[in-house]
Amino acid sequence: MDADDKRIHDILGNDDYERTEKNANRYRSHLLNKLVLPIVVTGREDFQWEEPYLFGGWDKLEYKELKKTRPSYTDSFELQALGTPDQFDDVTAKIKRTSDGKVFEIGLSWLTCEDKDADALELLDDYATWHTNY
Repeated sequence: MDADDKRIHDILGNDDYERTEKNANRYRSHLLNKLVLPIVVTGREDFQWEEPYLFGGWDKLEYKELKKTRPSYTDSFELQALGTPDQFDDVTAKIKRTSDGKVFEIGLSWLTCEDKDADALELLDDYATWHTNY
């Protein structure tokens, strides 16, 4: 078991690491106890709505306009709160874009820490590892 797997095991406290609502809620509780919010986050990778614009050759001007009203992986946000899991068993994150104050909800697994806080970075990265791989 590598270090990431051990930390995930310690958080979930069982041998069932599957991505389920129950485990997402267990992970959410752990994060609420460990994270000091708000923290500055950004996209781990392009958000789903952005893929056709970045890789599918869709209109770049339309993409630029949509980025004004939608969150983009290139933006910086304050992670303000953690909500209940969504339909993909991803803990929802309430984020506020630092450039204009617009508030969005997105799956936490799409975000990574931009702060220099190594603990927060590890917590968010471990969560994304769990959500993506289990």
